[in-house]
Amino acid sequence: MNNATVAQSSQSLNAAIKEARLDSRAGKYLTFFLESEEYGVEILKVQEIIGRMSITPVPRTPEFIRGVINLRGKIHPLMDLKVKFGMEHTQITDETCIIVIKTSTIMMGILVDRVSEVANIAAGEIEDTPSFGAGIDTDYLLGVGKSGGKVRLLLDIEKVITAKDIISLKKATSQANDEK
Repeated sequence: MNNATVAQSSQSLNAAIKEARLDSRAGKYLTFFLESEEYGVEILKVQEIIGRMSITPVPRTPEFIRGVINLRGKIHPLMDLKVKFGMEHTQITDETCIIVIKTSTIMMGILVDRVSEVANIAAGEIEDTPSFGAGIDTDYLLGVGKSGGKVRLLLDIEKVITAKDIISLKKATSQANDEK
């Protein structure tokens, strides 16, 4: 094989890999708002959406852990996603919702300003996350969805929640169970 053939094969392979990656991100997303920005999370990670309910604060947990909720007799940690992303605490309103998420390691609630819709986002409507330069971590984003004239940041919820976060979330749940 000559160099031109190898380069062309490499480009074809890279294009196929990129297309396969795009296709794996296509699908249904539950979209929601944090302030004025719309985000999406894969619908398969969503267990349910609940309205306002009693939140029990847990002392000595990170600021983004709002507390725990009692959902049908089970205690689950509640993350304030806005705080996790460096914003102000979520103000509880009539539109505030808790999205119950199940990751590979934990079931928990995430507090959001309001839920928008379930959107079917096709592969051609998802772009890679733009580069913001060195030191800016965007690994928690699957990509940017563009559909219906809207731009939505598509979250990889498994990467939003780090290993350190999981330890804190499980600790909060354990503390709340111990106090029962």
